[in-house]
Amino acid sequence: MKRCLFILLLCAWLAPAQAHKPSDSYLSLAVHGQQVEGQWDIALRDLDFAIGLDGNGDGELTWDEIRARHDAIAAYALQRLQVASDQGACPLKAVEQLIDSHTDGAYNVLRFRADCPGGAAPASLTIGYTLFADLDPQHKGLLKINSDGATQTAIFDPDSPRQTISLAAPERLAQFGAYVKHGIWHIWIGYDHILFLLSLLLPAVLLPGLREQQHGLKAAFIDVLKVVTAFTLAHSLTLSLASLSVVSLPSRWVESAIAASVILAALNNLLPLFRGKRPVAAFAFGLIHGFGFASVLRDLGLPQGSLLASLLGFNVGVELGQLAIVAAFLPVAWLLRKTWLYRQVLTIGSLAIAVVACVWLVERVADIKLISA
Repeated sequence: MKRCLFILLLCAWLAPAQAHKPSDSYLSLAVHGQQVEGQWDIALRDLDFAIGLDGNGDGELTWDEIRARHDAIAAYALQRLQVASDQGACPLKAVEQLIDSHTDGAYNVLRFRADCPGGAAPASLTIGYTLFADLDPQHKGLLKINSDGATQTAIFDPDSPRQTISLAAPERLAQFGAYVKHGIWHIWIGYDHILFLLSLLLPAVLLPGLREQQHGLKAAFIDVLKVVTAFTLAHSLTLSLASLSVVSLPSRWVESAIAASVILAALNNLLPLFRGKRPVAAFAFGLIHGFGFASVLRDLGLPQGSLLASLLGFNVGVELGQLAIVAAFLPVAWLLRKTWLYRQVLTIGSLAIAVVACVWLVERVADIKLISA
């Protein structure tokens, strides 16, 4: 009874936090001479929390409710975005608002325009970004700037709300480094990817024979390396194919399949399904997860001038993010492997992960929201 109660409490704690990825917005700027055209995709759930969009309070947003708040949305957002050239401030003016769907829900699309001072195209833009800074310290703004065929990217958060970005064509190394950073960030906010990885890592220190081996930690590390490498090779393959538009799958299918992979990986710790073939399973499921990573990369955009370097950088960043998780998890798991606590973590944790992933699966297949975020 106590165990069942603990499972329910753990699931209740996990589910709201993991129902979707953390708050992001997607800001795109296109510079044409002295004029800047912008598009800002902001999650409706975040705007509803910040300024209230649900007029009748029924928990469902309609187009009429959103349209009635267009002026408030534009005012709220544009007050928290500043654009300036090297000649001075570029006043922002809303042009139109639309609705678009991302993998984690509906977004308001705010299109705007700015005219920068001076007689020539700016050499750089200074961006000030404070959207939701007072409400959500985890919020990130993902910026993409296109100018004369060159693409620049940046990530804004409460710790780095102001950045100056040169509009000159970036060096390949700098572009590579920027996408490495994006890759690291997106593996760390991809909760379904993280739970899948943890489900595969949990039994690594309990595999038969490790206790008898003189270098048990080394053997566990090798096993984990096989799993992570298989996962990396697979998702790198499909991420690249999808990002280059060689293969395309509907996002709902992909996100649903990712949720299903988390369920199977967690259940494998309770009722062995793969029987010593976790690297093979990691590779098979990694092919699916790669399409999920590709959706993020499509939102960021791949600069045509350094497409392969940016794609490689994103892949490297994802791998570094995974290795950081492994490096933090494996030593602790090894030290606790013989304790009653770790056995409970393996059992109850895997069951909780499976339950949360089941909620995701139903939400994604049926396109409904079972858990409010």
